[in-house]
Amino acid sequence: MARLSKKQKEARAKVDPKKIYSLQEASALVKEITNTKFDASVDLAVRLGVDPKKANQMVRGVVTLPHGTGKDVRVLALVTPDKEADAKEAGADFIGLDDYLQKIKGGWTDVDVIVTMPSVMGKLGPLGRVLGPRGLMPNPKTGTVTMDIKKAVADVKGGKIDFKVDKTGIVHASIGKASFSAEKIFENADELLKTILKLKPSTSKGIYVKSVYMSSTMSPGISIDTKLA
Repeated sequence: MARLSKKQKEARAKVDPKKIYSLQEASALVKEITNTKFDASVDLAVRLGVDPKKANQMVRGVVTLPHGTGKDVRVLALVTPDKEADAKEAGADFIGLDDYLQKIKGGWTDVDVIVTMPSVMGKLGPLGRVLGPRGLMPNPKTGTVTMDIKKAVADVKGGKIDFKVDKTGIVHASIGKASFSAEKIFENADELLKTILKLKPSTSKGIYVKSVYMSSTMSPGISIDTKLA
């Protein structure tokens, strides 16, 4: 087992493992226990009382964080020539079609989000093995397959993220940076949690939100009161 550094020990000492913190308390505390030299990401891990193996209990959605993620999201717009100007105006980092499809076929996936049009999805199908495992396949449900390319790119650049429960029943999502104010971290986390609550499947019985933990890169997790979630 790796030894904890002095800073890691100090961070752990500030978190009471027996205490359940309010979302406001956690949002302030996560800043105190972050000691990385870089601007660490702040993440939420929400364990849900659902069975992801059942299609009617899959929790997936999109949310626009009030203060963005703090991350420079690289967006590829796979569009026909008539939509290239819209994509460029909205701030897409890469714009094109056949040339980028060839690059992806060759293994290139140096982007965070791909936005495209319904008419292009047929060409993306064969690339599912490359894009799927990386979470890059566009999906109408997340707003990344649309004719309104300008809005789709602007939304992603502005802090829109998509999330889904993993096979263990947990939703993992980055909700900001440690450099954010505690208030901004709280408001972003609150928006995500409210969205997850709205997506509760009607077939989910018993406790829906089982646990919520907030942490930053390399920090200990902070247990949050699920009643406030």
